[in-house]
Amino acid sequence: MGKRQNAPAGEAMAELELAAQQAIAAADGDAVAALLNVLVRNADLERELALSRGAISNGFSRGWHKARP
Repeated sequence: MGKRQNAPAGEAMAELELAAQQAIAAADGDAVAALLNVLVRNADLERELALSRGAISNGFSRGWHKARP
């Protein structure tokens, strides 16, 4: 592997390394397929978050997300 830039250090890196290895193993060793799976899941989570922002008031979320103008 090449040099990693902007990577977290220490224990967080070890956890991310393990998660990456598990994702690649789940994709039968295909790193591109693993990355695509992660990107698709991330897009799903972003969509769910956007829906929740529309359903939850700024006061209820205690300012966790910014109120719409």
